[in-house]
Amino acid sequence: MNENRLPGDITFVFENDEQVYKVNVEYLQHDWYTDVISFDYNEGKRINGDIIISVDRVKENAAKFKTEPEDELRRVMIHGVLHLLGYEDDTDEKKEKMRRREDKYLAEWKKTEEDQQGGKI
Repeated sequence: MNENRLPGDITFVFENDEQVYKVNVEYLQHDWYTDVISFDYNEGKRINGDIIISVDRVKENAAKFKTEPEDELRRVMIHGVLHLLGYEDDTDEKKEKMRRREDKYLAEWKKTEEDQQGGKI
């Protein structure tokens, strides 16, 4: 990702629906299930944070949106990092902007992986 920020420490935590729900209620006072929660510990331009992902929700969303679970997981991981970068999704306009960034970085991730599998660097 090139967002004019420096890489720091990002921890991904993979949990089930119930654990992520508990975190959502306790820390964000959101009484609903979600696929990803990001906790921002950024320091200046350095990106640091914890990203908690519901594996149950990822699997369910992959089936719902007819995509591969691996692609959905990557999208949710990217989504969490975008939150650390300051992107929000609390309006339709912001959701659309975030979705475009997700699509961009998901395509770059796949391209990099394809290049590496093909012996290219």
